[in-house]
Amino acid sequence: MSGWGGRIASLVGMIAAVLVTPTAGSSYVGVGDAQSFWLHLNGTPTPEWMLAAEARRHAYIVLNAWEGDIARRVKGYNPNVQVFVYKDLSSTRSYACRNGVDDKHLPTGVGYCAADRDHPEWFLENDKGKRLEYDGYPGHWQMDVGNTAYQNTWADNVIADAKAGGFDGVFMDNALFACDTYHERVCPKKYPTDAEFQTAYRQMLANTRPKFTEAKLKTVANLSNARLHTGAWDAYTEHLDGGFDEWWIAFSNDNLLPDYEQGWSRQVAEIAANERRGKITWVQPHFSPTRDQPLRYAMASYFLVVGDKAAIAEIEKTDDYGDPTARDPMYHWNLGTAEHPYREIAPKVFRRDFTCGAAIVNANPTKSPPVRIELGEPYADERNVPVTAVSLSGTSGTVLRKSC
Repeated sequence: MSGWGGRIASLVGMIAAVLVTPTAGSSYVGVGDAQSFWLHLNGTPTPEWMLAAEARRHAYIVLNAWEGDIARRVKGYNPNVQVFVYKDLSSTRSYACRNGVDDKHLPTGVGYCAADRDHPEWFLENDKGKRLEYDGYPGHWQMDVGNTAYQNTWADNVIADAKAGGFDGVFMDNALFACDTYHERVCPKKYPTDAEFQTAYRQMLANTRPKFTEAKLKTVANLSNARLHTGAWDAYTEHLDGGFDEWWIAFSNDNLLPDYEQGWSRQVAEIAANERRGKITWVQPHFSPTRDQPLRYAMASYFLVVGDKAAIAEIEKTDDYGDPTARDPMYHWNLGTAEHPYREIAPKVFRRDFTCGAAIVNANPTKSPPVRIELGEPYADERNVPVTAVSLSGTSGTVLRKSC
């Protein structure tokens, strides 16, 4: 997501080593009521009717630092919606500086011109001494998140901006895991391994945590690809109020994540782990509004583990953080409560029962043979058709309702 929250400034001035799955008999209680979020980061118009509607239908909204007026209007329509400000952890932006002066409201926590003038040591370099600029995102310069002075300055600036804008929290983009992220096969000279790189990020999150807690600002970080690094999700969220998985379960209409060591179970466990610890999770599947299979696979997977904190919002195009995205009627369903976690009812087929419905997922590979599931009582499917059994192929799911 690196480019968003930044380019507009110039235009407008893991999971633990053992997979964490709730166990039967735990106190974990699920609430079968979907919540959603809206990332509005690329400056599309926000007419009043849109703000009124979006404020009332989302639990969380993320805006840019210069959109404090929008934040206040949103809160006016719904005082309960939590509004976060976008701030990149990992970079400073040279395009947000003009004539040697950094913009007043930045997409980052440290201005490029101030850092270039006063703290050139904060810029990470390759082994040839050249500063690292993000591939595909001109003007994004990678910073040393392991430097204590950088950490403190970043946090102090972000807190001041967030409080001035009336925000409830900070969305920290680019809490990274791989040392060559944004510059393939080139790691910073200071952090030549993923382990060293991740240690720097954990230190920054841990060291700045007391500042955000004292300021009463919630923190959610973009932890995309945490599933590829054992223990990374829990290690980072330990020092946060929540995490965002930008690529969750569905990567496109036809690229759906099955269950394997670094697959479906790890991403579902992100929500489960956070719900048990009272932390926020935002998950974002990618697919077109008219595609049923990715929608149902993602929504059923979400319902398998949701409690009262997690939110889901699909998106079709990468980084399309402007107008609100499609919203299926399923977002408005309330399945009641689930006193027990999901259970495996066949190899890689999982079910969770609610007082007013059920969610079932077949996490076997796409195009694997369908599995027939006898439901035990009548339900209504997504088309409101009565069913007593369903047949699910690999990487598919269903969310069912019943009278209660």
